[in-house]
Amino acid sequence: MPYSLIINFVPRSPLPQSHLSGRHLHALFLDLVSSVDKELGNYLHQQQSEKAFTLSPVQLKLNRKLLQWSYRKAIAAGTPCWWRITLLDDTLFGKLAHLWLNMNQNQAWQLGSTPLDLVSILSNPQPQQPWANYISYDKLYEQALDGTDSQTSQQAKKINFTFCTPTAFRQTKYDSCLPDRDSVFRSLLKRWNKYSQNPFNDTIFESIYPSFFDIKTEIVTDKRSKFIGCVGDISFSILGDVDPQTVKQINTLTDFAFFSGVGRKTPMGMGQVNRYQ
Repeated sequence: MPYSLIINFVPRSPLPQSHLSGRHLHALFLDLVSSVDKELGNYLHQQQSEKAFTLSPVQLKLNRKLLQWSYRKAIAAGTPCWWRITLLDDTLFGKLAHLWLNMNQNQAWQLGSTPLDLVSILSNPQPQQPWANYISYDKLYEQALDGTDSQTSQQAKKINFTFCTPTAFRQTKYDSCLPDRDSVFRSLLKRWNKYSQNPFNDTIFESIYPSFFDIKTEIVTDKRSKFIGCVGDISFSILGDVDPQTVKQINTLTDFAFFSGVGRKTPMGMGQVNRYQ
């Protein structure tokens, strides 16, 4: 069952820009995991293949589309912040349940060298925080549009994505920041087939064509690396005489993108994606 969890926290001292990198957030997540399961924390740290979680950058405000991924100055002590973690593996959420249920609000966690107070962890969807949600893989497939309903047939064949943080894809030995059909949907398919019990065939992509884009490149830098990715909106259309099952599978992957992200460095804050209507 995919989960999208929102961690609300407050820094006890100023949180400098250098501590807001994906590398520091990744370390904080592993610290949270290790606090309830040391062996699992070590396993996730050493894992080299497709990882069962994604992380967003630290957020100060609620934006239903683009997320903030860079800061010009430190975040002041006492500023309410939120941070998104998605989990794709049922067993991972189950092992971390002790953390969510028995959170010690007096315990200070570290983001870089900055101590944090965790205020709350949200998993249920709510009006004031639409980035929190959960749903089973079976339900994701069950509720996906298949184009047979006359009222939603056009909607079912229109796939609209917002790349909410810089997104890029590995091609041979290098990164590409152009979100073409194969890059986007193969990334989704790989994660769906790994964690769901209902694998799809990659031939479903043959009917998908780009129909609109309003994207730009952004550069994310830290002391160790430079990452170039795209942000903005892109639309794909399902064209031709396509059977309902294929339409349903494509829409399932599109809805799944909210949890899985796409492309490279999703455990470091990149590739956060949402579907828009």
